[in-house]
Amino acid sequence: MARNIPQVGAPDPERRTSPILDVEDEEIDPELELETGVCYFNDVAYALGDYVLSGSELLHCEERGVWVRKGEIRPD
Repeated sequence: MARNIPQVGAPDPERRTSPILDVEDEEIDPELELETGVCYFNDVAYALGDYVLSGSELLHCEERGVWVRKGEIRPD
């Protein structure tokens, strides 16, 4: 599975990245500006349902345009 997931590196604070939440987070801060159909990571748009790797951390783009941490993938 990890071979098809793009490695995006660490979030760059100078570039647009959608909020990254933990699986346990039930509420989204109402102050956040959220997208509806995409998630951004370092200015690159990803579709809802896409996965990316930030280091070894697996992120999933979910509804309202937020990344949700899904765990870690260790290199082979």
